[in-house]
Amino acid sequence: MSIQRLSLRNVGQMGYADIEFGDLTVLVGQQATGKTVFLEMLKLVADTGYIHSELTKHGFDWKGDRAAFLSIFLGEGMQTVWTPESSMDVDGEEVDVNTYVRRHRRTKENYVFYIPAQRVLTLANGWPRPFQGYGAEDPFVVRDFSERFRVLMDKEFSRGGALFPQTNRLKNEYRRLLKSHVFGDFELRIDTHGAQKRLILQQASQSSSIPFMAWSAGQREFVPLLLGLYWLLPAAKISKRDKLEWVIIEEVEMGLHPSAISTVILLALELLSRGYRVCLSTHSPHVLDVMWALRVIKEHGANPESLLDIFESRRTPQTRSVADSVLQKTIKVFYFDRKTRETRDISNLDPGSSDPIEAGWGGLTEFSGHVADIVAKTVAASR
Repeated sequence: MSIQRLSLRNVGQMGYADIEFGDLTVLVGQQATGKTVFLEMLKLVADTGYIHSELTKHGFDWKGDRAAFLSIFLGEGMQTVWTPESSMDVDGEEVDVNTYVRRHRRTKENYVFYIPAQRVLTLANGWPRPFQGYGAEDPFVVRDFSERFRVLMDKEFSRGGALFPQTNRLKNEYRRLLKSHVFGDFELRIDTHGAQKRLILQQASQSSSIPFMAWSAGQREFVPLLLGLYWLLPAAKISKRDKLEWVIIEEVEMGLHPSAISTVILLALELLSRGYRVCLSTHSPHVLDVMWALRVIKEHGANPESLLDIFESRRTPQTRSVADSVLQKTIKVFYFDRKTRETRDISNLDPGSSDPIEAGWGGLTEFSGHVADIVAKTVAASR
């Protein structure tokens, strides 16, 4: 479903959130400023029939009531985000939210693949939880991602062998970077503990395995994302999943070292090069470092290989093709401002801008600048 612009007024923490999407759209801002609710509403607008189908299949019945639906879709207690003052515009036209609440023609097709910030919750004792394995407080996007993850494991990865690395999954250069920055000498495998299947990490040279709860925090956060990327990046000649248009990844940096964050961003750029429209939310200046570099490289017509150098990626025909494709895409960055409760387009990311929000990349570099000022004053005072 082609959506170019989504605007929300007086929805939750948002006074006015107006986003005109690029091929790659990055949302920044403090916690509880509305980024997640905004992205969930994008999912609702694009995938109404699919959402209704999944909720009905799993026994939910909201009887056409808006508050009941929002409580199910956004999570218990979140029905209060929509008030009589709330409104929504899709591509410049106001749309009644009840349009998305009333029963829709159910369909299995969906246009948005949503990887939520709470992805670590999808692994219970090392295996994906089913849709019904969640409480009323858990939003639809978490349940849906977990169920997709579970089905993927049962249908595509039940034959044994290593889940990572796999020669037919991801480009060789991506596997090299992930091995270096996330997995080290370990392989990701499926094990059976009693009668229960579970994911484990195992060193190739050793028979002992490491269960889920003993993994590093970054590995626990990353593995659900990895399996989602496996599905989004099919092997062979298929560039992308049929019908799927959008990929949303919340807090891409979750639990990861900066070098691993770089690799995840590179994988997001692979999605972009394959024709997906990508939305990221982040609290990491590292992500905006890359967005700024992309803008400068494009602006100066630099060699696309400069982009690969940022990620310390080897220059292969495949990675060069990705870099060249990405530099043809439009990139947008929006700041969710807690004080004004509005969004601001800071896509230029100009460090010399007179606008402190743009110069400070939505507050992500503010603390570093503050520390530098204090240190400079301390040094000057000691002379």
